[in-house]
Amino acid sequence: MSTFLGMPTPRDGSPAHAPRGVGHLRGDEPFPVAAHKALANEQLRRNLRHATTTIRDKRTRVVAELPDWEALRLAAEAIKAATMARLDEHLIRLEHEVTARGGHVHWARDAVEANEIVTGLVRAVGATEVVKVKSMATAEIGLNEALDAAGINAVETDLAELIVQLGHDRPSHILVPAIHRNRTEIRDIFLRQMPDADPDLTDDPRQLAMAARAHLRRKFLSAQVAISGANFAVADTGTITVVESEGNGRMCLTLPRTLITVMGIEKVVPTWADLEVFLQLLPRSSTGERMNPYTSTWTGVTPGDGPQDFHLVLLDNGRTAVLADEVGRSALHCIRCSACLNVCPVYERTGGHAYGSVYPGPIGAILSPQLTGVEDNASLPYASSLCGACYDVCPVRIDIPTILVHLRAKHVAARAKRALPSREAVAMAATAWVMSTPRRFRAGELGLRLGRLLGRRGRIRRLPPPLSAWTKARDLPLPPKQTFRQWWRARGDDQSGGQA
Repeated sequence: MSTFLGMPTPRDGSPAHAPRGVGHLRGDEPFPVAAHKALANEQLRRNLRHATTTIRDKRTRVVAELPDWEALRLAAEAIKAATMARLDEHLIRLEHEVTARGGHVHWARDAVEANEIVTGLVRAVGATEVVKVKSMATAEIGLNEALDAAGINAVETDLAELIVQLGHDRPSHILVPAIHRNRTEIRDIFLRQMPDADPDLTDDPRQLAMAARAHLRRKFLSAQVAISGANFAVADTGTITVVESEGNGRMCLTLPRTLITVMGIEKVVPTWADLEVFLQLLPRSSTGERMNPYTSTWTGVTPGDGPQDFHLVLLDNGRTAVLADEVGRSALHCIRCSACLNVCPVYERTGGHAYGSVYPGPIGAILSPQLTGVEDNASLPYASSLCGACYDVCPVRIDIPTILVHLRAKHVAARAKRALPSREAVAMAATAWVMSTPRRFRAGELGLRLGRLLGRRGRIRRLPPPLSAWTKARDLPLPPKQTFRQWWRARGDDQSGGQA
C-alpha cells in the first residue's frame, strides 16, 4: 500500500508514466479538429446555449442568498489543500474505518487494475447484469466496456446517462451528460432502444421521465449488484457520500445485495465538519439548488439493512503524478460541480465531445492532460481564452487559467527537446533574432509596414504558406501606418516645439 500511496516514481527508478488503460481520457482527435466539426452543428450550439444559460441564471440566484459564499469558498480551498498535503494518512484512516465496519477496500493503480477488480467481484456473485449510479470515475476507466467484454451488462440508471447509453453516444457535460440532446431526439432514442416504450410516446418531459422510470424499475428489482462512484468519503468514520437529483442512485445504493464503489483517491475529506462545507457549495454550484434532493451516506455494512457486501475501490490512475506537481495539483480539488463549463465561452460553442475526454470544459483541459501526460492531450491546455470566468465561479477556487499556462509551458518545453523543432518554434526563434538588435528590429518594422499591401478593408485575410495556417482560422489587423517609435519621436518633437 505504501508503494501505491507514494508513487511518483516506480520501483525501477524510471520516471512516472501515464497509467495503463486510461479509458476515455485520450481524445481520438486533437481539440482544434474536433471543435471545428462541432462548430458546424447549429442544433448543438442552440442546445448548449439554452442549457448553460439556464443553469448559470439559477446558480447566480441561489449563490446570492448566502452572505458568506466567499468565506465558504476559501474554507473549501483550505480544506482541499490541507487534505492533499496529508492524503496518504487520510486514505489509510479511511481504509481502516471502512474495514472495521464490515466493508472491503481494494487499491487500484490504474484503469486496468480497477476494471479487473470490479469484474472479478461481479463474477464472484454470478451476476450477468449490474445497475450503475452516475459516476465519472467509472467512465474515466472505461468500466462499462470492460464489463461488456466480460459478458456483463451495465445499466446506467441516471436519466441523462441512460439517454447517452441508449443513444450509443458519449456524455458531453459533467452534470448534464445529455445536454447536447433535445426532447425530440430523446423521444426518438427511447422509441428505438426501449422495447417496452409506448409507441405513442411524445416528447413531453413527464412522459419521457415516466418511460425511463418504468424501464429502470424492473432493473432495480432484479439487480444483484450495483456500482457507484462517490462524491466524498469521510476518513474519520469510513462514510461514503453520493449526491444526486433523481432518486435512481438511492435505489442502486439500497436494493442490491452487493455494492461496489469506485472512488478517486482525491475524494476523501478528513471529517464530517469538512463535508458540511462542500454540501453547501456543491448543489448551488452545480444544479443551482440549495441542497441536493438525494444525499445518500453509508458506513460499511449494516446487518439486515441495505447491501450486505460492500467493496470500496480506491483509484489512482495518474492522480499521484498530479499530486507531485506543485502548480497543477489543485486540479485534484475539483468536486465535479461543472460550474466552469457553464460559464466557459469555448465550451458553450463546442460542447463536451470536442475535448475527447470524460472530463470536458475548463476542468478537463487541466485534469486530463495531467492524468495521462501533457503530450497525450497536448491541445487541451490551449482550449481556452484565459478569460478567468472559470476561476471566478469555482466553488473551491481552482486557478484554472494559471494551470493552463503552466501546462502550455510544459508542452513547449517538451517540444523543444525534439530533434526537429516545430514551425512555431522556428517562427519564435526568428522573431527573437529580429528583435535582438535595433537594426534588425527596424528592418522588421519595415517588413510589417509592407504588410499593409496585403490588406483589404482594414484586415489581412490571406497570407502565403506557411503563414496561411494562421489566416485560415483568423484575420490579422493591418499594421499601423505609424510605428510606435515614429509616434514617440513625433510626440517628442511636438512637445519640444511647444516648450520653445
